[in-house]
Amino acid sequence: MSGAIIENMSTKKLVVFGFIILTFQVLSVLVGGLIAPSPTSAIHYLATKCVARHRAGGWLMPWGSNRCQKIYNFDDALAKTLDANDIVFAVHVPLPNKEMSPWFQFMLVVLQFDIAFKMINQIEEGVIITIDAGLAYRDDVLSNWTTTFHSVEQRPLRCMFSIPKTFENEGRFYDCDPIPFIELGSVAHKYYLINLRLPVNDTMNVGIGEIKDIHVVGIHQNGGFTKVWISMKTVFSPWIFAATAWYWGRISLMTRPPVLLEKVIFALGISMTFLNVPVEWLSMGFEWTWMLLFEDVQRGVFYSTLFCFWIIFCGEHLMDQSQRNQLSAYWWQVGLVVFGSSLLLIFDLSERGGHLSNPFHSVWASAFGTKVAITFIIVAAISVCLYFLSLCRMVGSVFRNIGGKMQQLPAMPQARRLRYKGIIFRFKFLMLVTLACAAMTVIFFIITQVSEGHWHWGDYTLQVHSAFLTGIYGMWNLYVFTIIFLYAPSHKHNRNKTGDRQQTDVLETPESQETQLTYCEQGPTESYRITGKVAEE
Repeated sequence: MSGAIIENMSTKKLVVFGFIILTFQVLSVLVGGLIAPSPTSAIHYLATKCVARHRAGGWLMPWGSNRCQKIYNFDDALAKTLDANDIVFAVHVPLPNKEMSPWFQFMLVVLQFDIAFKMINQIEEGVIITIDAGLAYRDDVLSNWTTTFHSVEQRPLRCMFSIPKTFENEGRFYDCDPIPFIELGSVAHKYYLINLRLPVNDTMNVGIGEIKDIHVVGIHQNGGFTKVWISMKTVFSPWIFAATAWYWGRISLMTRPPVLLEKVIFALGISMTFLNVPVEWLSMGFEWTWMLLFEDVQRGVFYSTLFCFWIIFCGEHLMDQSQRNQLSAYWWQVGLVVFGSSLLLIFDLSERGGHLSNPFHSVWASAFGTKVAITFIIVAAISVCLYFLSLCRMVGSVFRNIGGKMQQLPAMPQARRLRYKGIIFRFKFLMLVTLACAAMTVIFFIITQVSEGHWHWGDYTLQVHSAFLTGIYGMWNLYVFTIIFLYAPSHKHNRNKTGDRQQTDVLETPESQETQLTYCEQGPTESYRITGKVAEE
């Protein structure tokens, strides 16, 4: 048996290979930090209060030649004998002399209410605000507005008043939580118009306080970041696809059938290729509102496969020989991954799946939906915690197993001892790289939370959030490529059959060598064969 590349490549070549991978990793971080802008932009709008008696007329524009009849405050509305049902809040996206672009990929809209405190009109506990909302678009300033969606939505209004509620403090504003309102999975048009109305009757919008203004925050992905992101996917996609095809071609040339570890490495390459598919290029010419959902599915498939790979990778270097090469041996760890992924998929389908037919939809709009969503997320988080506890236990067991094998090395001939020291060192190093990749993900996430989003570095500005996204994306691609390349069967066949059998189980006791050889000849690497325990009789 020829073994894997990681065991047959010279130390010099491995060092060069590692340096090249590290160089690409640094480039991935620098591309996001120095070239790409911030991933998203948040644009603030103040909704214009327009007069629409009896909902007469069509869409109301806040500015321009066809702008609506405006009022500046609700005192003007009272002077004109208007009530709340005659007021429409209008917002044009984007700002004047600007255009939206398909490069923005998505658009989120968040509402922020300015509500003044009044002793006789306070916000009630657990109040629900009802919003009659419409969304329209057009692609030039002369065209008529085309209605996209219209819906009557309800949202919980959560506000706090931190100072005493006295007459002296009337007119001060409540501190209200932002309200997620719209999510568009595609920005296919140049201009969007939002019209909002707060209908009032004896049971609707009662106890919501005295609303003075509505602020709207539009969030979209920056076009410059999209170009960098799609470019990276375009580069990595054929690279990982070719590496995966090359790996399976090497496996297919072997005389034995592939073992479980080789199959899961192949599955990891396929999932990485699926994540890398740059479908964003096609979304530039089509209004594909399902893109956000599809991207979530891509990431879910990859991370689920990656978690399963880690468990099987550790377990196959730990299991008794009689239990190896059986997926059923990992039923509860893999089951946790599948269970947690399924819960998150159901939540994603209910949230972003609902946006396909109604961009105003939100599972957080009702108390029941909020409880169900939180329950799904908590259960999925518990599954992830149990998974990582199991993974840490298995990694510790693998290193203890290797430590036991290392104690037998001094009794071997020098040449064989040096060879197996090198094999074990390379395997331990690869395990540490795996743990480092997971740790870097957590560290970069923490950095992005505590930083202001960018650091100044001489004459350059380093975008931390962009560097995090491109760096992590590049790291997982490079990690998967490293696993595929180093665990592919080596082309070196300079060892004869007798030598192979001697090197198969040199770390076991003489009594167990004959029994162990029966199983070990099916292993993909020397480390795979020497770290397994002998099946107990």
